[in-house]
Amino acid sequence: MRLLLDLLLLGHLTMVTYGHPILEAPENVTGPWKGDVNIPCTYGPLQGYTQVLVKWLVQRDLDPVTIFLHDSSGDHIQQAKYRGRLQVSHEVPGDVSLQLNSLEMDDRSHYTCEVTWQTPNGNQVVKDKIIELRVQKVSVSKPTVTTGSGYGFTVPQGMRISLQCQAWGSPPISYVWYKEQTVNQEPIKVAGSSTLLFKHAVVADSGSYFCTAKGRVGSEQRSDIVKFVVKDSSKSLKTKTETPTTMQSPLKATSTVTSFWKWTTEVDGYSGDTSAEPGKGLPTFSIILIISLCCMMVSILAYVMLCRKTSQQGHIPGRTAILVKPGEWLFSQVTAPVKSHLPRLRAMTTLTIPAWARSTRSSPRSMVTILACCTQFLQIMSF
Repeated sequence: MRLLLDLLLLGHLTMVTYGHPILEAPENVTGPWKGDVNIPCTYGPLQGYTQVLVKWLVQRDLDPVTIFLHDSSGDHIQQAKYRGRLQVSHEVPGDVSLQLNSLEMDDRSHYTCEVTWQTPNGNQVVKDKIIELRVQKVSVSKPTVTTGSGYGFTVPQGMRISLQCQAWGSPPISYVWYKEQTVNQEPIKVAGSSTLLFKHAVVADSGSYFCTAKGRVGSEQRSDIVKFVVKDSSKSLKTKTETPTTMQSPLKATSTVTSFWKWTTEVDGYSGDTSAEPGKGLPTFSIILIISLCCMMVSILAYVMLCRKTSQQGHIPGRTAILVKPGEWLFSQVTAPVKSHLPRLRAMTTLTIPAWARSTRSSPRSMVTILACCTQFLQIMSF
């Protein structure tokens, strides 16, 4: 029976031990002299356990000294030496890491992370971890070059962009930017800071750049060369939208009406080749001419049909009959208004009336006038 009770008590203790939150922290951390360091200390929150106290202690002359305290009233820095350069993270639950800035050589020591929780039954549980902090004078590392935009090192003209030079080591670290020149020429200095800024990048800013970094300890380090390119967006847009204005091969003129209005030339905007396709690109003059001829023909046909219909119905009451004698009419009597606008046809003073026109009974003089105008118009177009 005693053995059974011992086993039950051991199981209960094991469950209680493994049921508490567990702190996690590295054994040692190295920070750069005059730089910043983060001493990690975290735990996984458990349901029912409430954090009530966080302490950071440092070993001084074999005795631990509290340098930071966080309770229900807030954060408290206990030592004047650490004020202004010590803080503890509270953003992520379970993260109580210590951030220490501007490290000095005498900051080397053993730091203790201690956390107190209240359990569901009202008791308190305390866990701690000891981390050794080492401070070293670190030589500056090889700097890297980055940009602050998604364009990379090829950007459009007029854009504001900066190149960033970054190195790690004991501060202060000084940076210098250089631009490569042609062969056998020394690079020129373009900036004396970690950032190379182009307020409005132009094509002339294109080139090869590199930066150097010099720390408190060690020698100067140089970054890799980066090729920075600024594209002229206006030229690329002009190249895409520009089309040729001349054709590579001349077209042969044809005298037939069919080839004139059925075949046109299409210019390829990229290769400059020409191709003939029917029904495209008729000149405006041709369209106007075709419409005019069609309207004239329709008017003539309508007038002829009207005259024939009138001749079949007989003489219209109230209209003076006009008789036309067989033979010739003076041109001035028939087309005087037209003659004034056709100086090249002034020599034509007479007009022969066809037999079919003389046989028409209704308004023969009007019919002859229209036929004369059509004849003269076709003669002009054939010149």
